[in-house]
Amino acid sequence: MNEIIFLVQEADEGGYTAKALGESIMTQAESLEELKVIVKDAVKCHFELNKLPKMIRLHFVKEEVFAV
Repeated sequence: MNEIIFLVQEADEGGYTAKALGESIMTQAESLEELKVIVKDAVKCHFELNKLPKMIRLHFVKEEVFAV
């Protein structure tokens, strides 16, 4: 695997959540810098060394709702 993609959203209670596509990895953090560190650690823990992705992509999703 060359790359793993995480969907990142702002959490309702503050901070950020990240969920991997195609893998059962989810995490959260208070800041983006902390999130990067935690995601990297979670990926290292999830995969065996010989199957570790070469890159992590954070895809930021922002939802906006407004009245008509």
